[in-house]
Amino acid sequence: MSELLDKTDKRTKYCGLFTSDDIGKNVCVMGWCQRQRDLGSLIFIDLRDRTGIVQLSFNEETPEDVYQLAFRTRAEYVICAKGIVRHRGEGAVNKNMPTGEVEIAVSEMKWLSSSLTPPFAIVEDSDVRPELRLKYRYLDLRRPDMQNNIMARSRITKLVRDYFDENGFIEIETPNLIKPTPEGARDYLVPSRVHPGSFYALPQSPQLYKQLLMLSGFDRYIQIARCYRDEDLRADRQPEFTQIDEEMSFVTQDDIIEINEGLLKKLFKEFLGIELQTPLPRMTYAQAMERYGSDKPDLRFGFELINISDAVKDSEFKVFSGAVADGGSVRAIKIDGGASFSRKEIDSLTEFVKTYRAKGLAWYKQTMDGAVSSSYAKFMTDEENKKILEKTDFKPGDLLLIVGDTKNQVVFDSLGALRREVASRMGLLKPDDYRLLWITEFPLLEYSEEDGRFYAKHHPFTMPMEEDIRYLDSDPGRVRAVAYDIVINGMEAGGGSVRIHVPELQEKMFSVLGMEKEEYENKFGFLIEAYKYGAPPHAGLAFGLDRLCALLMGIDDIRDVIAFPKVQNASELMTGAPAPADPAALSELKINISDKE
Repeated sequence: MSELLDKTDKRTKYCGLFTSDDIGKNVCVMGWCQRQRDLGSLIFIDLRDRTGIVQLSFNEETPEDVYQLAFRTRAEYVICAKGIVRHRGEGAVNKNMPTGEVEIAVSEMKWLSSSLTPPFAIVEDSDVRPELRLKYRYLDLRRPDMQNNIMARSRITKLVRDYFDENGFIEIETPNLIKPTPEGARDYLVPSRVHPGSFYALPQSPQLYKQLLMLSGFDRYIQIARCYRDEDLRADRQPEFTQIDEEMSFVTQDDIIEINEGLLKKLFKEFLGIELQTPLPRMTYAQAMERYGSDKPDLRFGFELINISDAVKDSEFKVFSGAVADGGSVRAIKIDGGASFSRKEIDSLTEFVKTYRAKGLAWYKQTMDGAVSSSYAKFMTDEENKKILEKTDFKPGDLLLIVGDTKNQVVFDSLGALRREVASRMGLLKPDDYRLLWITEFPLLEYSEEDGRFYAKHHPFTMPMEEDIRYLDSDPGRVRAVAYDIVINGMEAGGGSVRIHVPELQEKMFSVLGMEKEEYENKFGFLIEAYKYGAPPHAGLAFGLDRLCALLMGIDDIRDVIAFPKVQNASELMTGAPAPADPAALSELKINISDKE
């Protein structure tokens, strides 16, 4: 029978904090039964809370009613127990747990609540289907590794807040119900009851508000901000997420980079005990694509892209020469020691690059004893094959992987992903080997062939590089942005830009994006109006807090650092969200669901 706490039930300390210094003390502990062991004349209960486990002991000296209660106690029962801390005795010490020297000889105990048998064991590194874990997330969060993750996230967040406070930033909350301004990912919309037919949007970021705060004179802004994007999910993406959102006035790109390198130094030093060397390396977007095929390159291994277009442009092998002739390229990555890859493994890599729109994967390998095998060498002359090997600095024991396409982006995307896939299969992605760099000079715009127009690479408020402004009309795709991303081990941890603060240039940017004056004034007229009242030069950056925490903890899936995450289809298995709304509520909002399909 479950009981309530009374005035004398005061927890002395957490379960995992008892040491030999507590021997002889009368204590009160509370927590969950990890397991009960009945040894006949002895019963032991491992009592667990978020700090760890302490052993409760019951024997012939224990009051009979308490002993019988311990006998009936099962896993996950919630217990309040009182007794004396004592040494476990020689031979009974458990050196594998912090409280292993002591136990509590229980004299009083009561159940605060009982429990059904859990659908999975509440243990560390439990091998349970993700769907089951998320359906019973409240149980999953009892597991020590999950509790450690969530507490580590809390610690990281406090370090962030402390750092920005020490550097003169003001924490300001911005609204969660804002004006829909569709440009980029889809908004989550919220209907208004008092304005029938009108909608709020949940913010994809506090972007406009933090820029307006710079116009308001706050100079240095910070917010741990909740953001929402209605987009397809991946292991590093959720429909609702948290940003470390910041903005500064009267600064340049270098100032933003410097303040954030200071933040990273603090996090790496105080959370990981690693002395981060700054300034961090920088690489332009163009250099990153040329060398690594990615704007978020992983520098923990080599396998850089090598352009072999000149060596194959005149070949009779049209797979290569045709790609070059049609304006594309042919590029390779050399896998040192990769000749050990079997044909079956290479075939699987071929299927892998096809998911990035590559038509196939050409390959060449030579074992240490000189045996050569290749998918393309027989179609080329000896001289052409020799040029490729010289260009790539090939040596016995290596493997060449080659992609050619009429579109350079396909070559970059497929080889950029392939180099990381190969490194993963070779065990080269060490989570505790941290490589950080800044990527700068992103394209300001990217062209959509499907829509026949340019879109902003980051967002439409990003400042073009001064020397490129002249190309906005004649060659918009050539314009570079004063934008920057911080990349950690091949993951974009954060990014930002210097903002446009001149109304005429902002209007010009909207025009380049294909907006008519009436459209951009309807969407962003308040911003252009604000700029006319004295806007300081300003810039900012946002880290994805979930992603940053996962990187610092060496965790692959950000769901393991979020208390209540969503699954692939943006639903929550535990509560069943999203769910149909009450018809009366829909009627009040003047919403009619005409076709659920």
